[in-house]
Amino acid sequence: MKTRRHFSSQEEDAEINMTPMLDIVFIMLIFFIVTTSFIKESGIEVNRPDAKSAQRTERGNILIGIRQNGEIWIDQRAVDVRAVRANVERLLAENPEGAVVIQADREASTGTLVQVMDQARLGGVTNISIAANAEAH
Repeated sequence: MKTRRHFSSQEEDAEINMTPMLDIVFIMLIFFIVTTSFIKESGIEVNRPDAKSAQRTERGNILIGIRQNGEIWIDQRAVDVRAVRANVERLLAENPEGAVVIQADREASTGTLVQVMDQARLGGVTNISIAANAEAH
């Protein structure tokens, strides 16, 4: 005669309920996504001019970089001056409250700067700033 072992139903159903832990992980993920500030870069380093009246601004969602040789960079890629308007319109559609900050090298041509500003205005942006380093007083 064989003896059978009988396990209680509690031992067979012993599982760890993962639902509360997954809920906490997803809530933490949402919290970090919401609180993270996304920094956009124009894609190049420029030697900005100094200005005594320079002010730090936190709003500047559309960054346009102009190198000393006249290259224009938006979203870490080089663009032609004729493509600035289309890029600004696209970025403005993503963020309607966006402002443009132009990071022009101090040796960059003023003509290129004016063309970029004109294209940004034609793209629908009214708030355009030029980046500068604050001089030490």
